[in-house]
Amino acid sequence: MTQYDFDEVIDRRGSFATKYEELEEKFGRSDIMPLWIADMDFATPQPVIDALHRCIDTRVLGYTTAPESFWDAIAGWLRRRHGWKLERSDIDFLPGVKKGFGLALNYFTSKGDRIVIQPPVYHSFRSVIEGNGRVVVDNPLIHGSDGSYRMDLEGLERIAAEEHPAMLVVCNPQNPAGVQWQAETLRQAAEICRRYNMILLSDEIYGDLLLDGRHHVPTAMVSDTAAEVTVTLGAPSKSFNIPGISSAWTVVKSPRLRDGFFAWLKASEFDTAPTCAIAATTAAYTQCDQWLDDVLAYIADNCRMACDYIAKNIPGLKVSVPEAGFGLWIDFTALGLSHDEICDRVFNTGRLAINSGVTFGAAGAGFMRLNAGVPRSELIKGLELLRAAFI
Repeated sequence: MTQYDFDEVIDRRGSFATKYEELEEKFGRSDIMPLWIADMDFATPQPVIDALHRCIDTRVLGYTTAPESFWDAIAGWLRRRHGWKLERSDIDFLPGVKKGFGLALNYFTSKGDRIVIQPPVYHSFRSVIEGNGRVVVDNPLIHGSDGSYRMDLEGLERIAAEEHPAMLVVCNPQNPAGVQWQAETLRQAAEICRRYNMILLSDEIYGDLLLDGRHHVPTAMVSDTAAEVTVTLGAPSKSFNIPGISSAWTVVKSPRLRDGFFAWLKASEFDTAPTCAIAATTAAYTQCDQWLDDVLAYIADNCRMACDYIAKNIPGLKVSVPEAGFGLWIDFTALGLSHDEICDRVFNTGRLAINSGVTFGAAGAGFMRLNAGVPRSELIKGLELLRAAFI
């Protein structure tokens, strides 16, 4: 029995929660149940809350310098949870993974450079690349008839040879499909990057959220070549439900890539962790292993329940339990409806706010992502609204 109450329904209205604040903008109405943006509705673990209280209770929020215990907490977590042994010099702070992506993009590439992404994939990859004057090159994942996804490594090699991109962006584990890439796939991708002088940027924000006893495979760990070409981004934000605390980290094993990048971050204090980030990250990574284990078990049960519900109650929809994360990637293509018709049914008939698959790229047409990281009673309400949209 877990000591944590993940069934508690917490009213987040009035707390500046994006899931409510952007409903009108994103979905055209506010009288709609939000199961879209990828944060959880569970209470942040108590040790993190306590650590933040201790910060505020000092009553002086001045300049801060991260102590060694902060860096030890990050390195200790990665060693303990993922078997990744790192030196302090391999790690630096970032003010968020998306912000870190923008920083790495600006440091390692130039305007006009081609950057490879693998849709359907996290929508901000495209917007950050294009917003910073780079050119997106799509190398879509291969979608199997069984619903599985795999990297198109032959396509990646062809793009690398013909278009000479500066960077490959890998989402590991993958969002929205919830796939943990196998070591051999990552090894081959890294070899292609080495042959064609590409940086491999690995977004591993979901790396702690492997379900049903699976283990995360950090990209930079799979080979010496991968360690040489990879810049890794990660954070406690998804894992412990603290995305409102801007705290993330980057790991770069290669001195060739690391030394200049870290010096550049330091020059503008991008690598300076603020008070609340130090407190929350240290507490999360040193005191909250059991909370994470328990929340992952709850999420896995949620996903199984949702998959069973959809199979029994909404004919034509296909979905399976993800390997990682709390997003359910639902396939609506068998319904024979256009993507716009699917969205209209979900948003306006069902009054349910979930992510349109095309936000993850054209390869997401006919799909939608539903957030299962919520109390089970809320998930059931959302599934009933989804059913109402199509029955």
